[in-house]
Amino acid sequence: MGSFEEVMLPHLPTAYNLARWLLRNDHDAEDAVQEAYLRALRGFGRFRGGDGRAWLLAIVRNGCYSRLRQQRQVEPHDAFDESVHGAADERGAADERERTAADTAALAAAVERLPEGMREMILLRDYEGLSYREIAEVAEVPVGTVMSRLARARERLQRELAPRRGEEASL
Repeated sequence: MGSFEEVMLPHLPTAYNLARWLLRNDHDAEDAVQEAYLRALRGFGRFRGGDGRAWLLAIVRNGCYSRLRQQRQVEPHDAFDESVHGAADERGAADERERTAADTAALAAAVERLPEGMREMILLRDYEGLSYREIAEVAEVPVGTVMSRLARARERLQRELAPRRGEEASL
């Protein structure tokens, strides 16, 4: 097992991304990640080795939910900011860039509207690439729950985005 910095610092972007999606506020996410890293540092002696990502993300997740309970705030108070969180602009035709930006914004908005548990599963699996087992560890739920929440979340996203795909096909 390496030092705290070697094991935990590579996961900083993933920790922030999770906190940002759960708290829906940049400053709160930064504070939550900082607190999570302090807790992880204090508890590093209990870390059993291996990939620290799931262990750290569980700390971040628990801290975010504690913040939300303390604030009694579940719904977002910030709108998704495409200029900050959107896909990088690539070279190409202006239409394609606009279509890509619109698709990205539509997907992000649809993910934002998902219930908290589903949104968390989509984020951890599809955005961060965690395995079902790792997600189960982070969320402290059985693997079957992870799989069913993911399936329901993906179905809901498909239903919500289906009319948009139909519009594009008619163009």
